[in-house]
Amino acid sequence: MAAQVDVLVVGAGASGLALGIDLARRGVDALVVEQADGLIPGSRGKGIQPRTLEVFDDLGVLDAIHAAGGAYPVGMIWKDGRRMGERTMFDPAAPTEGAPYTEPWMVPQWRTQEILLARLEELGGRVAFRREAAGLAQDGGGVTVRFADGTEVRAGYVVAADGGRSTVRRALGIDMTGETVDPSSMLVADVRITGLDRDNWHIFPSSREGGGFMALCPLAGTEDFQLSAQFPEGTAVDLSPDGVRKVVAARSHLAPEDVTEVRWASDFRPRAALADRFREDRVFLMGDAAHVHSPAGGQGLNTSVQDAYNLGWKLGAVLRGGAPASLLDSYEEERRPIAADMLGLSTSVHRGKTRRGEATRQLGLGYRTSSLTEETRETPGSVRAGDRAPDGTVEGVRLFDAFRGPHWTLLTANTDAPQGYGAGVFLVRPDGYVGWAGETTEGLAKYARRVGAEDVRRIP
Repeated sequence: MAAQVDVLVVGAGASGLALGIDLARRGVDALVVEQADGLIPGSRGKGIQPRTLEVFDDLGVLDAIHAAGGAYPVGMIWKDGRRMGERTMFDPAAPTEGAPYTEPWMVPQWRTQEILLARLEELGGRVAFRREAAGLAQDGGGVTVRFADGTEVRAGYVVAADGGRSTVRRALGIDMTGETVDPSSMLVADVRITGLDRDNWHIFPSSREGGGFMALCPLAGTEDFQLSAQFPEGTAVDLSPDGVRKVVAARSHLAPEDVTEVRWASDFRPRAALADRFREDRVFLMGDAAHVHSPAGGQGLNTSVQDAYNLGWKLGAVLRGGAPASLLDSYEEERRPIAADMLGLSTSVHRGKTRRGEATRQLGLGYRTSSLTEETRETPGSVRAGDRAPDGTVEGVRLFDAFRGPHWTLLTANTDAPQGYGAGVFLVRPDGYVGWAGETTEGLAKYARRVGAEDVRRIP
C-alpha cells in the first residue's frame, strides 16, 4: 500500500471507482481504498439514467454497461393471483441527435461496480481492500489518513466516497441535514424465483392480509429478481432466507418454495439528507457521504457518479494541468445545489407526486450560474454556457466522439449547428458542459487561463 499519493479515495462504490477512472486517465496517482473484503454486493441502485450513460461513454465503459444490462420491463399489477393490467413505469422519450440515450438502463449495482473496477485496473489504477479509515489529520501540505490496522497514507487530497455513514465526514465534523421520507421499513433482496415471467416488473399492491406493497423486478443480465417490500413503521424486518420467503408467500400467489435462492438481503428506511458542506480544506465529500436519497426515481447512484465526474477533471487540472487550486472551490458550488434538487426530486417520486420522466433522466441539469460559466453572446441559442453540450454531427464529426477523453473541446458553429447551439464559439469542459460561449474568440484565452484549459481540441 502506497505511503504517498496525490489523491486518496475512501470507498469503492460506483462514485469512488468512477473518480478513480477519471484520475487514472489524467495521469494522477490515486488510490481507492475500501474497508470491505471486496466490492459491495447487491443490486441496490440498478437504474442508470441517460446522463450517466453519457458519462460512462466518456469513461470508456458504456459498451460493457450495455452488454451487462437491459431496458426496464413494463409493470404488471397483480391481485388475488390474477393479472390486473400493465402500468408503464417511466414516461417514454425517443432518442434524438442531441440526446442519443433517453431511457434508463438497468444494471445491478454489483455488476456496474465490477465493470468500473475492471476499467480502473485497465488504466493502471488500483483498489486496496480491507482498509478501514479510522481518522485523518490535515495540514497545509496534505492529509494523513490513519487506518484501523495502524497503517497511514499521506495524500495531497482526500475524497470521501464511503457512504451515508461516512467515517471521513464524521471525522471532519460535517453534519447532514435531512428528513425521513417514509417511516415505513423497507426490505430489498436479490432472489431467484420460479413461477414468474421475466417480461414484467411484477407489482403486488398493499393488502390488509399481506401487509404493505411488494414488487419483484427481473434484473437484466442475471437470473435474479430484485424484491422490494414495505413494512409498517417499527416493524423488525427478518432478513433470513426463510423470512424473505414468508414475505413473498404472504403478499403474492407464490409459495415459499418458489423462492429457490436468496442471494442478498438488506433493509432500510427511506430518508433524504444533505451534508452541510461538501469540502473541508483538502477533503471532499461525494456520493452518499454527501447526499442520501430515497431509491425512488433512481437518482442516488447517478448523482453520485456525476459528483465524481465533476471533481475528477478539476483535481486533474490542479495536480497535472497547472490550474489554480481555487478551481476546486467550484466543486461544492456546482454540485451541492444539484444534489439538493435531486433529493427533492427523489422524495417527490417516492411520495407519488412526480413521475419518472424528463427530470429523472438528468439531461437538463447544468451550471449556468457557476463561477466557471461565461456566456458572452448577446443573443444565445437554446444551448447556453453552463448547459450540457448536446451530441450532434459537425462536418462529419460526431460531437460525443470529439468530446470523449480528458480534454477540453473548442467548437466553432454556424447558424446551421445541430441541436440549438446557434452561431458562435463554444468551449466544452472535460465533463461535457459548455464552459464559455461567445460570438467570436474574444475573451476566450483569458477564460482558458483562468480555468486551466491547456489541453484543447478544436472542431471542425
